[in-house]
Amino acid sequence: MAKLDKYRQYIKNLLQQHASTVWDNRIQAQTIFDTEHDHYQLVYVGWREQDRIYGPVLHLDIIDEKIWIQQDGTEVGIANELVELGVPKEDIVLGFQLPSVRKYTDFAVS
Repeated sequence: MAKLDKYRQYIKNLLQQHASTVWDNRIQAQTIFDTEHDHYQLVYVGWREQDRIYGPVLHLDIIDEKIWIQQDGTEVGIANELVELGVPKEDIVLGFQLPSVRKYTDFAVS
């Protein structure tokens, strides 16, 4: 259970870190932590002139003791940041990749 607690904390810290780097003061970065069901998101909300800004930048889930990256709109790649923190690649699933393509990555298939 300590592994999952560590993964939850890593995810929360990374989402908060990314939320603090919003470059436009018209855009609000909202972190959403559903720790009961292990769903975590960073969402941008706001207006830029007449354009509505809304959408998930990052969406991660913990499923079967693995971190599933469902959406990654960052330049660095949150999978790389998780690996730097010590999460083994076999515990990270690139959920945004086609299942048939995942076997060609360095990360978990599912």
